[in-house]
Amino acid sequence: MKNIAILFSVLCIQLWSAQNVYMTRVEKTNDNSDKFLFRKETAATDAIYLGEVEVQGFSKDDALVFSLVYKKAKEIGANTFELKPFENVDGTPQAFNAANYKIALYYTPKEKLAAKHGEMYIFASSEKDQKININRRDYTISPRSFLKLKIVPGEIYTISTKKLLGSTVKVQPKANDDNLYFQVSSLKVKSDNSGVGGLNLKSGDIIGLEKSYAEFLSVIYKESKP
Repeated sequence: MKNIAILFSVLCIQLWSAQNVYMTRVEKTNDNSDKFLFRKETAATDAIYLGEVEVQGFSKDDALVFSLVYKKAKEIGANTFELKPFENVDGTPQAFNAANYKIALYYTPKEKLAAKHGEMYIFASSEKDQKININRRDYTISPRSFLKLKIVPGEIYTISTKKLLGSTVKVQPKANDDNLYFQVSSLKVKSDNSGVGGLNLKSGDIIGLEKSYAEFLSVIYKESKP
C-alpha cells in the first residue's frame, strides 16, 4: 500500500510539472522548406503573421520544449518567432512566466532576415549558478539567464569553467561571422548532429548551441549584465 502511495505521489508530481505546447491560433499557413526558426526582429515589417503557440507548465528541459515549439512552427510554415506577453487588465504586458507563455509565429523571406554578428551569448543551465572565465575575467551566471558580450573579429576568446577538471574552448571570430552561442552546464548533454534545434558542439561542460535554439533561449532566459 505504501509503494502505491509513493507511486501516486510521483505521478502527481510528474503531471503537475508536465509541459505542453498547444497551437492556439492559425491565421494562415505557408509552404516553405526552411529548417531554421529564428527570433523575429521587432522592427521587421516583411514578416507575415501565421499563428501562435502557447506553452503551459514549467520544464527544466528547454531543448525538449524548443523541439515541441519548432514542430508546431513547421506545421504552418513559420521560420521566425517572437515572445507575445500576456496582458494585464489595463493592457500593459505581464512579466514573463516560464510556466506559461505565448509565442507568435511568422514567415519572413530569407532575404529580409538581418545578419546578426559581433556578439557572443553565454547561457547558464536551468538549475544552478555557473562560474566561468572569459579572457581572464570571471563571471557568475544565474540559472535561466545569459551574458551577452561584444566581440571583436580576429581576437581570440578563451572560455573556461571555474572547476578543477573543467573545460576550455577557444574561438576566433572572423568579420561578418554569425553570433556565437554557448551554454555552460554541469549536466551531461548529448550532441545533436542533425543541426536542427539541437546542440552541435560539445567540449565537456561548455556546449556550442545551434542558432535557432539559442535564440529561443534568449527570449525565455533573462539577460544578466556583465
